[in-house]
Amino acid sequence: MIVLQGLSKSFSGVKVLDDLNIEFGEKQITVVMGRSGGGKSVMLKHIIGLMKPDSGKVLIGGIDINALKKKELNEIRKKFGMVFQDGALLDSLTVFENVAFPLRQHMKHSEKEIEDKVYSILADVGLNGQYNKMPSEISGGMRKRVGVARALILNPEIMLFDEPTTGLDPVMSDVINNLIISMHNKFKFTGIIISHDISGAFKTGDIIAMLYEGKIIESGTPEKFQNSSNPVVKQFISGTMEGPILI
Repeated sequence: MIVLQGLSKSFSGVKVLDDLNIEFGEKQITVVMGRSGGGKSVMLKHIIGLMKPDSGKVLIGGIDINALKKKELNEIRKKFGMVFQDGALLDSLTVFENVAFPLRQHMKHSEKEIEDKVYSILADVGLNGQYNKMPSEISGGMRKRVGVARALILNPEIMLFDEPTTGLDPVMSDVINNLIISMHNKFKFTGIIISHDISGAFKTGDIIAMLYEGKIIESGTPEKFQNSSNPVVKQFISGTMEGPILI
């Protein structure tokens, strides 16, 4: 579904992505882990076409998106749903209106069709009865779930999750991780999760990848990743100061 080939990107002479190569399997969830500021979000922005690489290719369904014109790129972007760290909800809109927003922007549904779709997806994420509340009136965990519902409302082929459990306590983090799993089982999307949540990564990911110094240095099943002999991976999983990762 998604292939990054020889992807390189520098900012002010500092190389953030360095000949990065990775394939994201269709209908699988891949969790990409790595240090803060290590290029994970930059990688996501390349995948959705918000940045262009200095060199390399981003292939979506075999199409190099960097060779596309704006109109063609926007068509590709319709395949994507995006869940941001903070939910990125519109503060002036209710929960219902936030989730309905993509339908009103991109589809020509009747108001009854919109209501049915929004009520259905909000039920899927466990938010029955929260329709008329404002984002400021619900918890952080609920805002994340609204963000998931809004991203899924157009039934995208690809879902991108940027640190979906950041700022949540362990219990709510587990709720969000279980929600991602249940939504993946229902919608069968290709998922990419950027995360520092080690236990959550092993729970949600079919494949775990480690981005370090601009390259993917390890990729495999959770079991393979946990048993890696790579000292960088071992240090990252253990969370210790001692090892090759410089503090």
